[in-house]
Amino acid sequence: MTSETSPLRRIRPLPAQLINQIAAGEVVERPASVVKELIENSLDAGAERIEIDLEQGGVKLLRVRDNGCGIPGEELALALSRHATSKIASLAELEAVVSLGFRGEALPSIASVSRLEVRSRTREADQAWAIRGDGGDRLDAPEPVAHPPGTTVEVRDLFYNTPARRKFLRAEKTELGHIEAVVRRIALARAETRFRLQHNGRVLLDLPAAAGETGLRQRLAALAGEGFLAHALAVAEVAVDLRLSGWVAAPAFSRSQADLQFFYVNGRLVRDKLVTHAVRQAFQDVLHHSRHPAYVLYLELPPVMVDVNVHPAKQEVRFREGRQVHDFIFRALHRRLAAGELGLPGAPAAVPGRGEEASLGEAPVGSGSPPPPLPPARQLPLSAGVAGSIGERRGDWDPTQAIYPPSEPAAWEEIPPLGYALAQLQGIYILAQAADGLIIVDMHAAHERIAYERLKRAWEEGSGLRRQPLLVPLAVRVSEREADLAADHADHFRRFGLTVDRVGAASLAVREIPVLLQGADAEGLLRDLLADLVVHGRSDLLQSRVNEVLATLACHRAVRANRRLTLEEMNALLREMERTARVDQCNHGRPTWVRLTLAELDRLFARGR
Repeated sequence: MTSETSPLRRIRPLPAQLINQIAAGEVVERPASVVKELIENSLDAGAERIEIDLEQGGVKLLRVRDNGCGIPGEELALALSRHATSKIASLAELEAVVSLGFRGEALPSIASVSRLEVRSRTREADQAWAIRGDGGDRLDAPEPVAHPPGTTVEVRDLFYNTPARRKFLRAEKTELGHIEAVVRRIALARAETRFRLQHNGRVLLDLPAAAGETGLRQRLAALAGEGFLAHALAVAEVAVDLRLSGWVAAPAFSRSQADLQFFYVNGRLVRDKLVTHAVRQAFQDVLHHSRHPAYVLYLELPPVMVDVNVHPAKQEVRFREGRQVHDFIFRALHRRLAAGELGLPGAPAAVPGRGEEASLGEAPVGSGSPPPPLPPARQLPLSAGVAGSIGERRGDWDPTQAIYPPSEPAAWEEIPPLGYALAQLQGIYILAQAADGLIIVDMHAAHERIAYERLKRAWEEGSGLRRQPLLVPLAVRVSEREADLAADHADHFRRFGLTVDRVGAASLAVREIPVLLQGADAEGLLRDLLADLVVHGRSDLLQSRVNEVLATLACHRAVRANRRLTLEEMNALLREMERTARVDQCNHGRPTWVRLTLAELDRLFARGR
């Protein structure tokens, strides 16, 4: 670079005010960023009640008031200086940080681009104190004021002294939407805290502190919606130092956008590629690729196992044992989705909210009473362990098995989860009477899932692992890193019928492919596998491709629409559904059955009004 294009300047320290404004560019993107930082400070202060008041989308006025521990008057000026904090004091504490904020940059950064006032009083003090700044590098001296225990931070005229930044702000409604989203995200993680959000004098959110299971349900419904609540499956898994709890929506509640995905690590909302990949993998067999799962999940692990100091706004984290965390999340959700709404054997217990214990007593969101044990039932006659028509082997039916609705009311206490078949509708649906209402089953979709799960089981047990040798090995040029990965994962490839040898520093040879994938683009498949390994450290692409073939086979061999079934055959299908993993949806992500409760039927016919 020449002196004509860039005049030589001497190295010199930046003014304090400019330093704070540069930091504000990283921390304070818009009013919602200010709200996030201030609410996190309130939570770190132990607040049980947080109130947010806004005017003009938070640009004219943004006030956050809490009833936390407060700031001593003699520390107020220090609280507005950079890198001053009460939350960490050593490297060891930084590596095991448990607070939401810890850098000491938020308040001075906000103060540098606004007119700011902080009023605070500790619970032990008789007097509250206030400090003010006007966006310059000097602050007024603290002065005594009237204020209850806790802290109020008032931010006025955001970006008034940085007009270039202010030009990037959007319309009032847009900025308000971002703020409301921030409050909702934080409130989902802190059910024990009351939140109140007001804009231009109108209350937008008033969330009481959640107490017990009922309070958790109300908080979840208010923030994630009644639809999510109705489809929520409770998750509760523990393994060594990892604990995953929360709710995941059944695949039938999938979304066109990833707008209902909340994942918290030790109470901090994060957007993490490793987590997203693990969740997506858990849903790969029950959700169409163009749809997005919905979930509210909380991962807790020792603070030393996660680095939260990798992003200016603390939106990303880095796990010290990323593979272990990924596999734990994947297996936990995979098992829960396999159990489904019926709660198949092995399903997890009820999930408490973050920081709560399982002593909440009532049934968890999205779950019901566990189904009673079922008597041994005839397997559906899926010929050759694959698929076939129902009723091919009627001779082995045990007539002593209860397949019809019991005549005595008391006997309904032991009714199976999907009840007993009553009739077939239009050759497509099975109508069954359950203890609490009507079950409607899409017989083709249900039988398709049953057949698919059997095919997968046969494949995983080894009966499907046949390889097709290539007449001429396929040479593939790759990078040395990719060649290393291929060598390291050769056994994994071979398990799925793909034999790949390293024949040079940067070259591979494909010698065998799975019979099920005969005719596939072997080179493209290998490159996609290696790309997954480079990005995620693992790949389930082979399993996914095999599953696609098995799903196609299951679809073509499942019982077709307009096939007339006897009551015996319909009940056989219901009993098999109750024993099949992921039976709530077919291989394409569509629901296989729905329930209309007696209360819903009463509403349809206006009974009791």
